[in-house]
Amino acid sequence: MLIAARRIIPAIADTPVLAPGYLVCSGGVVTSVGSGPPPGRPDLDLADGVLLPGFVDLQVNGYFGIELGSAEADGWATVARRLPETGTTAFLPTFITSPIDQMVAALRRAAQIVPALAVGSAAPAGVGGPGRPGWLARSPAAAGARVLGVHLEGPFISKRRCGAHNPAWTAEPDPATIDTLLAAGSQLVRVVTLAPELGGAMAAIKQLTGAGVLVSIGHSDATAQQVSAAAGCGARMVTHLFNAQRPLHHREPGVVGQALSDRRLTSGLIADLHHVTGQVAAIAFAAAPGRICLVTDAAACAGMPAGRYLLGGEPIDLPADFEPPVRADGTLAGSVLRMDAAVANMVAVGVGLVEAVTAATRIPADLIGRRDLGRIAVGAVADLTWLSDDLRARATWIAGERVHGSGQG
Repeated sequence: MLIAARRIIPAIADTPVLAPGYLVCSGGVVTSVGSGPPPGRPDLDLADGVLLPGFVDLQVNGYFGIELGSAEADGWATVARRLPETGTTAFLPTFITSPIDQMVAALRRAAQIVPALAVGSAAPAGVGGPGRPGWLARSPAAAGARVLGVHLEGPFISKRRCGAHNPAWTAEPDPATIDTLLAAGSQLVRVVTLAPELGGAMAAIKQLTGAGVLVSIGHSDATAQQVSAAAGCGARMVTHLFNAQRPLHHREPGVVGQALSDRRLTSGLIADLHHVTGQVAAIAFAAAPGRICLVTDAAACAGMPAGRYLLGGEPIDLPADFEPPVRADGTLAGSVLRMDAAVANMVAVGVGLVEAVTAATRIPADLIGRRDLGRIAVGAVADLTWLSDDLRARATWIAGERVHGSGQG
């Protein structure tokens, strides 16, 4: 398939916007990319908007009325099938803190569900992590967005910074519990959020990174020194920057200050303009260029009307005024954010379009070792999103097959 577009954002460092540009995809991968007129009659000619890599979301608790941590296979299939409506082509289902036995059960259930949503082809060389089974490599377009694994957001978090998590279910990390969780997931666990100030946390970070898991610092009251020590042990991410963590202070930088200044760390940012104001989001992009990745932290109420839903098995309420969902005490509890809206929000507050797109594509893909995703380049998978001029997803392709929209320019 040959696609011509008025603008293409490859989301590759030091690569300009192609205006106009074209790409060729065959066998589910990009085989050619260029600027200028296409070398022949295009199959699709996108005369407006912008073509870019499909979005990669590393934090999705649920969507479309479904909480992934408790859903059965049909619920997972619904979320995967419909996420391309938002421009998302790959994601990490996220399980928040719950009792250990429930987290084990959720991981075992996920380990049974995910293979049915994916194709049994081998991962491209150098991606997917050591020992990753081939079924994590790519999902067929018919199944929708690629399930990249699972993000465990807890239970190894601070009671002081637990946010919407139930503090009674938090725990300090120990080797046996970590082994139990990893075994239950059958190598499905890709990210674990933990608080580095907890007892045993540094050893846990080494254990997890040794198993090929990305460790993210979050729900934490750690000092900047403790965050730096965690990065020294292998932590590489910070979960939803500014939220549920020790804030920046001019004499104690805290989690936020260390995250923004430490080049070893990339921070997730919920760009709904409620969890973080536009001014502060723009500051984060300016302070940590190339180290911000946009996430939705979407809850089951995303894409749904106002009402009561579940997060971590406990109720949350979605107001009717476009505010984020909350617990009964008013604590923010996930979001209803779309990834295309996250990009549009950041552009609206002054972040460059290329920088905002890269934060939603290549940066999260690189962070989890998926260098075949999140970019438009020869050899990358042909996961694509076409945004309108107002940055709304108009069409989405997975492995070169259209799964959302008309795809007509």
